[in-house]
Amino acid sequence: MRITNGMMINNMLYNVNQNLARLEKINQQYSTQKKFSLPSDDPIGVSKSLKFNTDLSKIAQYKRNAEDADAWMTETESALTEIETIFQRANELAVQMANGTYKDDLKNTKEEIDQMKEHLIQISNTTYAGRYLFSGFKTDQSLLDDDGNYAIPLTMNGDDTEIFQYNVGVSEAVKVNTLGGRVFGTYTTDASGNITEDFSSDVTSGEGSYLAEVLQKFSDALGGTEPVEDEIQNTIGRIKTSLNQILSVKSEIGAKVNRLELTQKKLDSQVQSTKELISDNEDVDLFEIVISLYKEENVYTASLSAGAKIIQPSLLDFLS
Repeated sequence: MRITNGMMINNMLYNVNQNLARLEKINQQYSTQKKFSLPSDDPIGVSKSLKFNTDLSKIAQYKRNAEDADAWMTETESALTEIETIFQRANELAVQMANGTYKDDLKNTKEEIDQMKEHLIQISNTTYAGRYLFSGFKTDQSLLDDDGNYAIPLTMNGDDTEIFQYNVGVSEAVKVNTLGGRVFGTYTTDASGNITEDFSSDVTSGEGSYLAEVLQKFSDALGGTEPVEDEIQNTIGRIKTSLNQILSVKSEIGAKVNRLELTQKKLDSQVQSTKELISDNEDVDLFEIVISLYKEENVYTASLSAGAKIIQPSLLDFLS
């Protein structure tokens, strides 16, 4: 077979272009410091990167959920601390009244108790990010009205319990909200006018709050010219019951917050490990890529030099 000049030139150009393509690819990897920029460069590597980045997005969402849950429960814990402060002060006043220390200042003590009740109602309607903390699923509605009665019903038990959960992991969820019935309770009144607390039953709209009623009965006991001794003693017991319930709920929230802190640390660790996997899959070895770049540059330069020697001047070059 006769080897023509055109065949030699075409073959040379093909090989030179191949060398140039490899040089361009290595140069692109050097400039981007990534092993691939198109799926065709490394289909398996691209598939792995898509999976790793999807995992990273999920972890980022779990982190946002954990941060929001932590903020919600921190706000709830703060509200409970305020309620605890109210009843600690109410307990001090009740003990003083029972000992006769402030019997000459009934009016001022009664006014302070009334203010405590008003403040308690305000705390019951505390919001976080525009959502009521203690209203269950009805986060756009306040819990108690101005008289200390429930403005909304609450399902405390069964499958319809108004507790919402945040996903903070692949198979991990945390219960975020605290139902108002667990904190403020309801009550029943016997024939003697004594009240019995209930912090677990479903709440109906218009039903009275136990905590608000404790303060109201304390205020009523101070309303006459002499404090009602028996009612003051009953008030001390009711305040103790209220404080025990508040501390119990605070303990539950504290345990959840501690768990969330551990979860957030775990998520931070997962973010770091996933980023390392992405880096290992995508990033080039800079030392290796520099050596490859110099090698391909030398190959390309050599191919141009060899091609110049292959293409010898023809008769037409001399005639032109």
